[in-house]
Amino acid sequence: MAKKAKLKKTLVDQILDKAKVEHDSLAINALEGDLPDEIEKSDIFKTLALTGDKTGPLIGIVQITEHLSEKKLAKVSGNKKVSMIPQKNLQKTTGYIHGANNPVGIHQKHNFPIFIDNRALEMGTMIVSAGEIGRSIRIDSQTLADFVGASFADLIDDSH
Repeated sequence: MAKKAKLKKTLVDQILDKAKVEHDSLAINALEGDLPDEIEKSDIFKTLALTGDKTGPLIGIVQITEHLSEKKLAKVSGNKKVSMIPQKNLQKTTGYIHGANNPVGIHQKHNFPIFIDNRALEMGTMIVSAGEIGRSIRIDSQTLADFVGASFADLIDDSH
């Protein structure tokens, strides 16, 4: 079997390696839909940055094939309402551009509350951005939640 080219480690890879957290580094651009055969679109989760009326910034993580329910996220996070952070304020708030937000880097920098949809737990593993466009990590869902202090909840908007 041909050996895969070694990917340059992203900051997220370095943080996880240092903490001895097992994960796979992947070179996929979920935004472009450019996926290898063994990866389904529903394996990939997007990291969404929102702001709550009580908590301030918070993170919701759902499959890229689904829509986040702001109502459900508000409820589990103790907010009356939450709304997406405008794209122009995203990098200032999280430190990442659209498409590169990731729970590991955001947790290291800001410690915002993080909520992951229950489906990630049911699936066992999940793929999230590694902090750079075109780079992702595959990681055990519970391991990621433990590492970033995230809670699991039903976050899917069923009305779509």
